[in-house]
This record gives sequence, structure tokens and C-alpha cells, in this order.
Amino acid sequence: MSDTPFGFGLPPEEPESGDEGKKKDPAGGGQGSGGGQGGQGGPANPFGFGFPGGGQGPGGGDNPFAAIFGSLNPADLGAAFQQLGQMLSYEGGPVNWDMAKQIARQTVSQGTPDGTRDSSVGPAERAAVEEAVRLADLWLDGSTSLPSGAGTAVAWSRAEWVESTLPAWRQLVDPVAERVGVAMGDVLPEEMQAVAGPLIGMMRSMGGAMFGQQIGQAVGVLAGEVVGSTDVGLPLGPAGKAALLPLNIEAFGKDLGVPKDEIRLYLALREAAHQRLFAHVPWLRSHLFGAVEGYARGIKVDTSKLEDVVGQFDPAHPEQVQEALQQGMFQPEETPAQKAALARLETALALVEGWVDAVVHDAAGNRLTSANALRETLRRRRASGGPAEQTFATLIGLQLRPRRLRDASRLWASLTDARGVDGRDGLWAHPDMLPTADDLDDPDGFVHREQLDFSELDKMLGDAAEGRDGDDTQK
Repeated sequence: MSDTPFGFGLPPEEPESGDEGKKKDPAGGGQGSGGGQGGQGGPANPFGFGFPGGGQGPGGGDNPFAAIFGSLNPADLGAAFQQLGQMLSYEGGPVNWDMAKQIARQTVSQGTPDGTRDSSVGPAERAAVEEAVRLADLWLDGSTSLPSGAGTAVAWSRAEWVESTLPAWRQLVDPVAERVGVAMGDVLPEEMQAVAGPLIGMMRSMGGAMFGQQIGQAVGVLAGEVVGSTDVGLPLGPAGKAALLPLNIEAFGKDLGVPKDEIRLYLALREAAHQRLFAHVPWLRSHLFGAVEGYARGIKVDTSKLEDVVGQFDPAHPEQVQEALQQGMFQPEETPAQKAALARLETALALVEGWVDAVVHDAAGNRLTSANALRETLRRRRASGGPAEQTFATLIGLQLRPRRLRDASRLWASLTDARGVDGRDGLWAHPDMLPTADDLDDPDGFVHREQLDFSELDKMLGDAAEGRDGDDTQK
């Protein structure tokens, strides 16, 4: 639990020249109101709220506000009220994304556990990334029929990664957060809901703020782990922009004993391969995000846990809602539809990551002596995930992890041997042509199965649509 007021830390100062920041008062940071026992009522506690230290603050037991806030210095008290005002005045969607961005930037500025602090990317590092992506695209030309999808190559700091990927996280998280907002109102008895409009509004505002705080922290932590814009198998960055994070690449390769240039080039191959796939398979992005949303629709909120939080809510300790979010309130429904949605999502992630794995291995295998070692390292890293991925799993009930990456990679490699590069990549022409979860169990059966050709069907549908348009024009 955070020891700063209301569970939030004070934002750091960020210099114009970089993304690091230092707090104004590192030695005397805000001390929160935690440490007391909530729910102690009595004459000296007319509101029934828990005060620090059992109800007796510096201002005396007859002054509840002094008991709550008396231990805070004026600067921290002002910041606490400011953030509380932001929480209660928020009227946007299910997640307060302004707060999420602020917390993510703050988390990035604090650095990673190994002591690495974020910094602006210099000209030499930017040039090295651009050259690596250019060479990667050249190598990939012989391993896939899909043309280059990276219009530009950029080197990002961690803070730049946060700024560039938040729109995608919003698309992923909002559907689940919306369910929480509705549930927070539904836990009130029906006879109270008609007259509790302001209370429900306040609860949803606080829920949006708490969600924003937790998502922001997770995104900030993830910014210290990722090496590009496609690490989680989804197109998180702007279309056509291949991005690498030099600072994180250096941390990734610290103990591998592999030359830095080789690591950068191998990761550029993976980033460039993802960009080709997302750029030239127009339905793929909506297919992946739709699979996430379909799974989110089947998530149910643990209303009993939410009822406990709402029933015991102590205004002196709003971080209780934050703790409930951290513990997780989401349970996948064990229904056939939900199981099917999960299978679709896991298969889609595995097919994307498996294709990239197979294509990059083909392109790098005879050129980089460390290709096999880097491939295995990234496979294990992707399979195990990190603390930020676990945070997202707790918050939205979903792990963005390709559980069957190795199976999918073997299937794509077998397809290359049997049908060639064009035959393999041609399967991305239509979603119904892709392997299913059952096909991952029997890759040989899929490889040698006669595939449907959807090109003629698409042409017929297109001709029919044009014919209808022509008839409407004549009328």
C-alpha cells in the first residue's frame, strides 16, 4: 500500500532535456494517513471513520479533520486535496487516462529496480536503430513475401514509449473497466439506487481514478521491460513506425555475452517482421483487438468482493479500493462461449508470434552466430512474462501471452517447407484460412490439407456489390 496521501505519489519534476525527474523534497516525501484502524466509532469520532492511531490525531479527538490531516505538511496536504479533487471531479470514461499517463510517467522517472534511470535518446543511438531496421528489412525480403511495413524507424526513451502506446492500452482496458463501473453501482440495493445518484457518480469517479492509477503504474513498469513496440504481440505503437528502446536493449543484453550490435539487429528483425504483418494484413489488428474485447465481455466482476469494499469504504483510506483492484476482482466465466473466446485470443497471439519467430529465424539463422541463443532467450522471456504483465492479468483478468508459441512456430516452419514462402504467407489473406487451435495439435494434418481459395469468393462478392451500386444509381 502506498504511504503517500490517497495512494498516489507526488509527480516529479521533469527536465526539458530528458525524461528523468526528481521530487522536490526527496527526504521529506508525503506521509500518508495509513497505519490506523478504520471503523472505530464513538463520541470523539462522530462520522464513524477510522483515524490514524485509533482516532487521536495532533488536533485532538474532537477534530476529525485534524486527526486525519494533522500529520501532513502543507505541501503534501495541498497535493492530497488536489488529487482528491481530480478523483471526484472526473467525468470521463471508465478509466481516468489523464491520471494513468501521469502515474506512468512518474513510474518511469523513478527508474527500474536495477537502478537504471530513463534518459533522452542521443543521435548516435537513433542512427544505430535506423540502420538496424534498414538492414533487418533487407534480410527479411528473402524470408517473407510481405513487403516492408516500416515507413520510419525510431528510437524511443521509456517515456516516449508510454506516450505512444497509451491509446492502444485504452482500447484494451476500457471494456473491462466499464464492467467495473457498472458493477460499482449495481452493488447498492435497488431501493437505494434511485436516490443514490451522486454517490454512484462519486464511486465511479473514484473507480476510474483508481483504475487509472493502477494501469498507469503497470504501463510505467512495462516501459522499463519492453525492447520495442510489439513485445506483447499487439500493435501498440503508431502504424508503420518500427520502434526500439536502446536503454532497455542494453539492459536486456547485459548478461548474455552477445555483442550489442547483434542483439540490436535481432530485435530489429522481430520489430520489422511484426510491422510487415500488421501493415499488409489489413484485418489483423481489428481481429486481435476484437478477440481481446470478446474475451473481456465474458469477464464477470466478483461482486461479493466489491460489496465488501463498498460496504467497508472508509473515506480516510480510499486506497482500500486500490488494494481490492490489486488483488483482482475478475473471474472468467466457465461458459462455452468464454472458453471459445479465450481459445481464439490465445491462438491469434500464438499465430502472430509463431510467424514472427519462424520468419526471423530463417532470416537470421545463417547471418548471426547468436541467433539461436537469442531466439531461445526471447521465447522464455515471452513465456514467463514480467511483473507488469502479471499486473495486467490481475487488473483485467487477461494474460497477453502466446501460450502455444512453439507449436505455432513449428507449424509455420512446416508450411514453409511444404508450400514455400508464398504459400505460407498466403494464409494471411483471410482469417478463415488460418490454422485453428486444433490445427496446432495436428500441424502435419493442416500442412497437407487442401486449403480453400477465398480469392474467387471475395471477387464474386465485390462484383455483386458493384452491381447493386450500379442499379441504385440508375434508379
